[in-house]
Order: sequence, then structure tokens, then C-alpha cells
Amino acid sequence: MRLPVRNDECPVHGGPRVAHSTVTETPVITTSGLTKVYESRGRQVTALDGVDLHVREGEVYGVIGQSGAGKSSLIRCVNLLERPTSGTVTVDGVDLTALAGRSRRAGKDLRQARSRIGMVFQHFNLLSSRTVKDNIELPLEILGVPGAERSRRALELLDLVGLADKAKAYPGQLSGGQKQRVGIARALAGNPKVLLSDEATSALDPETTRSILQLLRDLNRQLGLTVLLITHEMDVVKTICDSAALMQRGRIVESGTVSELLATPGSQLAAELFPVSGHSTGPDRTVVDVTFHGEAATQPVISQLSRTYNIDISILGAAMDTVGGRQIGRMRIELPGRYEDNVVPVGFLREQGLQVEVVEEEPEQPGTREPQEHGAAAGTPLLVEEGAK
Repeated sequence: MRLPVRNDECPVHGGPRVAHSTVTETPVITTSGLTKVYESRGRQVTALDGVDLHVREGEVYGVIGQSGAGKSSLIRCVNLLERPTSGTVTVDGVDLTALAGRSRRAGKDLRQARSRIGMVFQHFNLLSSRTVKDNIELPLEILGVPGAERSRRALELLDLVGLADKAKAYPGQLSGGQKQRVGIARALAGNPKVLLSDEATSALDPETTRSILQLLRDLNRQLGLTVLLITHEMDVVKTICDSAALMQRGRIVESGTVSELLATPGSQLAAELFPVSGHSTGPDRTVVDVTFHGEAATQPVISQLSRTYNIDISILGAAMDTVGGRQIGRMRIELPGRYEDNVVPVGFLREQGLQVEVVEEEPEQPGTREPQEHGAAAGTPLLVEEGAK
């Protein structure tokens, strides 16, 4: 008989609570050469094209991209809801593709491996005829867990997601945020080590989105969960992700920890996370993008630069936000004179621990528009533009 849960004990796994996220270098989710080709009206459509993904234990990993980039196919291939055309998927040391076999139905070994992978869906997928508690018990019924144990687990999970008073309610009586909390509790029912989130907040309003993201981060820290989420919202990445990958046309074109990406010159994902715009106000001007992170984000570096070298600095654009509890931002500034005249001021910025990138501007031809104007280099982030559409 199981002892009652202590206040300092994790209500799902039974072990001690994890006070904070402990990201290790141990890979928990790995895909290698992953491809997925669909047959559509007599032609082949490639959704995934050789995707290599590495998600470390205990981290929140975000995959971001426009509609049609292949995000949903990727996350559904991770738990083999979609069978990959080729490549391998390994979760917590188990090669799921080797367990799949040739049968279209999942065998016992694959079902058992899947029970360690929870999934949260965009549109909740709750059964309207079942109470909240019964919805959470459903995966445990499928696993053959006895009724008393199912009931106890469901109530513990409801308390964990802040819905202890909604056990007897039906989905139709809940708000969107409450439904998603039930979906998260259901995903945790099988004691998963990995939690997959398929656009879990895209159907919610901004305030509810923030509360759900905070819940996911809390679960990541308290339970030691590894979370892989897909999204088209940059705010999701900025709010909770330790690492991120940018997908385009079925491929991962950029990936790494958020701090590494922000410090990488020319990073498209960094430009999407913190978009800045602005063009030089005239000839013989130097335009640079400056990335602030760590202690430098709170220091008056620009004013120090202006006073030290007695130069007038124009701020063309700026974006500042909190990422992982740290202030991070980017600023586009203009210095008088050509780059050769500004080598020392630029060096001063780099000495302060800032990432400095010189913006090369193409001269605009009469009667034409710059070819970069439709992309992130011109200050209009592709994903924001897609969202506006």
C-alpha cells in the first residue's frame, strides 16, 4: 500500500520535489536523419527532410516555424503517432522506430514506451461525456491500472495543476485555460519522463497563455520533466525555453540554447526573437546591432560610449525582454562616420561583453524595393508577418 504523499514529495513520481530545472548533457530525445513523406493526390509531399534533433534531459526545448514548416509532423513522429518514412527516433534510451515494426498498429513494447511520453494537444481533446476526473483516468484505464489507484492519481494531478475543485465538473463547464490544465494533467497520468506540447497555447488568450506556460515551467522544475514544444509564437520561446530550433521547409536550419543563439552573429532566430529595424539616416553612417545579455543588459553602455568618445548616437530601434529570468535585448544604433572611423567605439562595445554586428545595407535602386525588405534582416520578422496574415 502506498504511503500518503508528503508536502516535500512529488505527487506524480513519488520522489523528492525538484526545486529548479536541472538540465544535464544527457540526451533524452534524439532524432537522426528523420524524414516523413506523405502521399497526396498522386504526388509526394516531404514534411520532414533529414531532421537531426537533440533534446537534453530536464530542458524545455522549443521548435518554432511558420505554418507548413513541419513542426507538427516532427512532434508526432517523436512518439510515433506518425510513422517516419526513414530515420530513427530515440526517447530515454529506447529506439522507438525499432519497436514499431512493420505493422500499422502499435505493439505491446511500443505502447509501453509511449506510456512514458505525455502529450498535450492544441484543442484539448477531452471527452465531453466524462467528468474532469474521468478524463484524467482514461489513459490509466487503458494501461490497466486498478480503479482505486486511478482515482488517487487523478485527484493528485488535479491538485498539481490547480483544479482540485473541478473533479466532478464536465469539460463544457470549463474555460479554455482550465480545459488545457486538464489536458496537461491527463498527459502526466502515466508518470512520463517526456512531455510533448503541440501548440498547447495557440487557442488561448494572452493572459491564459502566460498562466499555462508558467505551469509547464513549474512542472519542468518540480518533476524534472523534459519538455519538447512546438509553436509559432516567439513569446513562448522567450518565456520558458532553454533551447530552441528554427524549422523551415521540413528542415532545422538553426538550433542551440537561447543564450547561444542570441550571441551568434547573423542568427535568424535571434533576429526573430528580438526584431529591430531602422535604416541609416544618410551617407557615411555606421549602423550596428548590439545584443545585450547578462550584467551588460542593466548597464548604461550606450551613454558611456557617447560620453567617452564625444559622439552623437542615434537609436534606430530596440527590443528588450526577460528570457529565462535574465534581461536580454537588442538595439540598432547609428554612429556618425564610416566603419573605419568607428573601429574604436565598436571595440569599446565589445569590451563591455556585448555582441556587436555591423549591418550592411544595400543601396535602394530607383523604382525598386530592397529584396531583404520581406525578411527579418529588414526588421520585419517572418513569423510575426505570418501571424499577421
